[in-house]
Amino acid sequence: MKSIKLFFPAALLLAAVVVRAAPPPSPQCVAPAKPGGGFDLTCRIAAAWFESEFGIPMQVRFMPGGIGSAAYKLFATERTGDANILVAHSSGSLLNIAVGKFGPYGVDDVRFVASAGADYGAVVVSSQSPIKTVEDLMARLRNEKNRMVIGGGGSIGSQDWVKAALLFKEAGRSPKQMRYVAFDGGGEALNNLSKGNIEVYTGDVSELRAHMLGGAFRILMVLADKRLPGVFRHIPTAKESGVNVTWASFRGFYMGRDVSPKAYQFYVDAFKQAHQSTAFRKIRDEKGLFEFSLSGDAFHAHVREQVTRLKLLVEDAGLRP
Repeated sequence: MKSIKLFFPAALLLAAVVVRAAPPPSPQCVAPAKPGGGFDLTCRIAAAWFESEFGIPMQVRFMPGGIGSAAYKLFATERTGDANILVAHSSGSLLNIAVGKFGPYGVDDVRFVASAGADYGAVVVSSQSPIKTVEDLMARLRNEKNRMVIGGGGSIGSQDWVKAALLFKEAGRSPKQMRYVAFDGGGEALNNLSKGNIEVYTGDVSELRAHMLGGAFRILMVLADKRLPGVFRHIPTAKESGVNVTWASFRGFYMGRDVSPKAYQFYVDAFKQAHQSTAFRKIRDEKGLFEFSLSGDAFHAHVREQVTRLKLLVEDAGLRP
């Protein structure tokens, strides 16, 4: 009897290898803060996805210290090759890198893996404000005699401050000229906006969901690349309005820079699969985030670009030591 030889296309064999790649033995997600905050939420998204899709339990650990700087230093210097651990981060972490709060450690001292989702910036005024349109707002920002007061749910150098500073730069002015009032969170900022203590609030879309039907505020624009779905679908983006400003408060994960290519690729492929999955979309939506899907080298390049942009901004404002 003649032997029968079976031939398989090389691409098919490669695909099979990728699909069957073995996961690390004990995957964990480090939230570099105390339980209950945004980093915790980011890790819970990863843990829920790995459990539902792969049947793999992912332990969530907490490592508070320096708003993420302690964890960043650890995985940039000591735990550089640990294939079991993802570390949660946010665009706020990138701002801390840009300002120098993570010490000498930069973007390429770790490997950024993938995004989990995003919240987007929004520019808000009171419904009673004479500022009716984006054009009204930008005209007032361009006028150096106008002493408009902008408020945010964070101090100078925070993400809310950055959104306002980007608008100022788009208007051709230095952020140093901005009158910015810092509040302890978005709720306090919105309360002061409704009372007329500030004229503009640069916050996030997610915190405005509950106010969409109340009529107390007017969202002039969202700082997303394209219009957002649902109740926000009628609100223009800044770009639509001729203002070249975007701000995604995205969340994601990084690993040590010396993790093996095979282990790194496992996580990259896992999140590529997640980004195309309705099950992951449901998990993300339940956590209040919008779609923002990047992974692997493309995600690392995006992070590098964002930090470069933020460094220029904070240096222009005199915030970097």
